[in-house]
Amino acid sequence: MKRVVIVEDETAAAVNLRSMLVSLIPDVEVVAILESVEESIVFFGQDVDADIVFMDIHLADGDSFRIFQSVDIDIPIIFTTAYDQYALEAFKVNSIDYLLKPFKEVDLQRALDKLQRLTDAERGTQRQNRARMVADVQSGVQTLLVRYKDKIIPVGIDDVAFFYTSAEKVSVTTLTGDSYPVDKTLEALSQQLPTDRFFRANRQFIVSRRAVKDIAVWFGSRLALNLSIDTPERIIISKARVPEFKQWLQSVHLV
Repeated sequence: MKRVVIVEDETAAAVNLRSMLVSLIPDVEVVAILESVEESIVFFGQDVDADIVFMDIHLADGDSFRIFQSVDIDIPIIFTTAYDQYALEAFKVNSIDYLLKPFKEVDLQRALDKLQRLTDAERGTQRQNRARMVADVQSGVQTLLVRYKDKIIPVGIDDVAFFYTSAEKVSVTTLTGDSYPVDKTLEALSQQLPTDRFFRANRQFIVSRRAVKDIAVWFGSRLALNLSIDTPERIIISKARVPEFKQWLQSVHLV
């Protein structure tokens, strides 16, 4: 278990993991450190000679589960993540290895030892479980339960126009203009919503494809989204995320 690939967009986290690996496996070779979904798709689309992949769930250009939509990775993977109950439950149910950030050397050693003990049959089962988990995560939730006064109201995600956060409070607005508070962060929602129908536009918004009316070219090669209903502020897509947004928009198939 000497050749390692690290998928991590936080430089400090990647450096720390590499340092731990060198301490535990002196002759370890870090084959590559990848920082994005797109970079990972290109890398794993080639023949990769590696023994293990450490993969962060949250990357700068989206969640790493999107990588598996484009390429098959026939290499054992240990996911790394900050606390995300939805993802952790998915890992536990499917017996997928993960490390919860911030982790220590002893945690890393335990994960490596567990992986070393796996038989070929168990590795094959893990790959199958991982594929099922990714499919389940990507299919996402279909209904949100929101509190309104003294009631709990089900909101179908097909009726959602956008999610918005301001002053650490998150709300969901439907296509009919109704707005309700949501007891989840945008980060958590972005991991639970179907990735083919929802896009994390920026720090303030997650938008539904059904709500996108048109798109304007904005200053600095950015994009401004116009939705079918009014929004609390203008929705801007950064220049760096424009290619990802266009790809998402073009690949969506509405039912």
